Amino acid sequence: MSETSVLFVCLGNICRSPLAEGVFLHLLAERGLSERYRVDSAGTSAYHAGEQADERSIAVGRKHGVAVPSISRKLVPEDYERFDWIVAMDGQNLTNMKRDCPPAHTGKLVKMRDYDPQGKGDVPDPYYGGPRGFDDVYEMVYRCCERFLDELEGRA
Repeated sequence: MSETSVLFVCLGNICRSPLAEGVFLHLLAERGLSERYRVDSAGTSAYHAGEQADERSIAVGRKHGVAVPSISRKLVPEDYERFDWIVAMDGQNLTNMKRDCPPAHTGKLVKMRDYDPQGKGDVPDPYYGGPRGFDDVYEMVYRCCERFLDELEGRA
């Protein structure tokens, strides 16, 4: 079976998308599917390129037994070809990606909360909020990643 590649994208690639990457990797490991997927995260900006994830994202992951090892990088044009799925955390980043994505690859672009059984919308950026915002984002991302993986594995 061929490898499926997934890229999670937010603005700065230090809060939401690294947390989604970590959660998705965790779910893959739990289900024994790690060898079948390649997972990464990126930002539509280069504001934090080369930096670790925000300490609050790392802490909320740790609290739930999820590693968040991501190093921030900017989304590059080659990503549109290299990945099977490119998952935006919010509508603004999805709009920016649709603008930059070659037409042949726009079908790969999806929004994280399209997989949320509790409702649609954006994964809010917790950067300027308190720790509870990171807990809320973790719970939202976890639900979405579970459903997304279920769909990829034909279980939904």
